[in-house]
Amino acid sequence: MGDDNEGVKNKAVQIITQHSQNQDLPSLVVFDLDYTLWPFYCEFEEDDMPYLYPQALPILHALKEKGVSMAVASRSPTPDVAKSFLQTLGISSFFVTQEIFSSSTHKTEHFRNIHATTGVPFTSMLFFDDEDRNIHAVSKMGVTSILVGNGVNLGALGQGLSEFS
Repeated sequence: MGDDNEGVKNKAVQIITQHSQNQDLPSLVVFDLDYTLWPFYCEFEEDDMPYLYPQALPILHALKEKGVSMAVASRSPTPDVAKSFLQTLGISSFFVTQEIFSSSTHKTEHFRNIHATTGVPFTSMLFFDDEDRNIHAVSKMGVTSILVGNGVNLGALGQGLSEFS
């Protein structure tokens, strides 16, 4: 990681550490992909070079360093491309499970699968997504859900950990 990324990672570690001292951390942090971790729909060709929002990678590294498990919940008409992008970006191994599939329903199906795979209760999960309808649907399941405007960033991380507690 470059100096900028290292600085963001250090700030993310500080935020996570502060929250872990005052209350419990989520057992699982779940990320949407399109417009949450990366600034596009993954309906590109697999040959295209994907990239993350500037603060996404350092935040993923910070969560991993602090021992917080992560997962992906993403609706995509091209799940193979999304999985390929995660591999290309070198972050596929960060996630204990990847629920990436096309669905006409809300993300609730993704979360039922995540719960079945991990055993983590919905109330022990924190979710980041860019779509309000997903936030509302998943919140009703008991998941702390944070709407991101321009991708996951330090502000969203802090908000998520505060609301989780």
